[in-house]
Amino acid sequence: MRHRSLLLLTTAVTAGALTLSACGSRGDNKSGDGSKTTVVIGLDAPTTGELSALGLGIRNSAQLAIDTANKTGEVKGITFKLEALDDKALPNVGQQNATKLAGDKDVLGVVGPLNSGVAQSMQQVSKQNNLTLISPANTTPDLTQGKDWKENKRVRPFPTYFRTATTDEVQGAFDGQYAWEKMKVKKAYVIDDQKTYGVGLASSFKDQFVKLGGKIAGTEHVSPDDRDFKAVVSKVKSAKPDLVFYGGEYPASGPLSQQLKDGGVTVPLMGGDGMYSGDYIKLNKKAQGDYASSVGKPVEELPSAKKFIADYKAAGFKESYEAYGGSTYDSTWAIIQAVKKVVADNDGKLPDDARKKVVDAMNKVTFDGVTGPIAFDKYGDTTNTMITAYQVDKGKWASRFSAEFKKFDKS
Repeated sequence: MRHRSLLLLTTAVTAGALTLSACGSRGDNKSGDGSKTTVVIGLDAPTTGELSALGLGIRNSAQLAIDTANKTGEVKGITFKLEALDDKALPNVGQQNATKLAGDKDVLGVVGPLNSGVAQSMQQVSKQNNLTLISPANTTPDLTQGKDWKENKRVRPFPTYFRTATTDEVQGAFDGQYAWEKMKVKKAYVIDDQKTYGVGLASSFKDQFVKLGGKIAGTEHVSPDDRDFKAVVSKVKSAKPDLVFYGGEYPASGPLSQQLKDGGVTVPLMGGDGMYSGDYIKLNKKAQGDYASSVGKPVEELPSAKKFIADYKAAGFKESYEAYGGSTYDSTWAIIQAVKKVVADNDGKLPDDARKKVVDAMNKVTFDGVTGPIAFDKYGDTTNTMITAYQVDKGKWASRFSAEFKKFDKS
């Protein structure tokens, strides 16, 4: 979503303020038994506020990965600890969290954030401190491929940034093709929330849909804080579309969908992974028939995720793992595997330049994860481009179709 925060970034801080001391002797921070070195993995996500359902699922899934590594002794001589911070889905808070985590020499990687706009505020801190930042949810292409990716001038701006979620270039195009070829939509009305994620997703949907022959009945921009959509409903109703596509997240899209249907617009609302949450259905009494896509296949359908689901349940977390549970576990495990390689290459100990070596190791990490094979391309993007379309059916999200976008079945 992910997945997504305010496009407006906070006032830039100086490079000197961003670069923090990460040096110091490794191996002097012992765990309680006096024999193991503690490695801290940071986490940044909105664990309070309207997007907390997703953020808490991210936090819990990262904790599960760390608990598993410690229980099984995944990295000999290392105990992992999670330091989870709440970014409230705000870029300035995300930047403050990144700075705080970078200031702790024991932090060798950070999982998160949820929102692409928050990631934009954290990437420079990560880069200047040689600190791995890996998101299970960010989907904006700019984060890994630069602002000129649409002109096919792709350049990786932040070598310390990775993600286990595929991009809006893939997801939005999948949505446009699914609407045209599977739903047989001929005319769509496109709305976005003016945030980094929403704008990118809506644009990618529109480009693909039009390319295939679809017509755009109209476009509209709303605020992510809007909850009264009377004016939008009137415009959409007059346009008579076959589908309304929304680029944004569930706190606004839930009420939007219900108000559209109350106003006589009976066609489905469709969105991306920012909508794929149980809370979307809770916020929308008329969600039946609506669609959302999400990265990867549903973990419930993956043999590789059976242990994750069982372990998550056994751990007794109060909150669901939600849309990004599996990808968060894989993001956390990727850092753990990078640390494992660094330790193995240094005679079983962490070197003083562990952060830099962890970044280098991340580029070569490969393993079979919860969501499938995990690996990263030259941009730091996941090599897994699987997307799934879901539809609300009897109060639950039901998977309808999964495919890698490049292999989309046109039959």
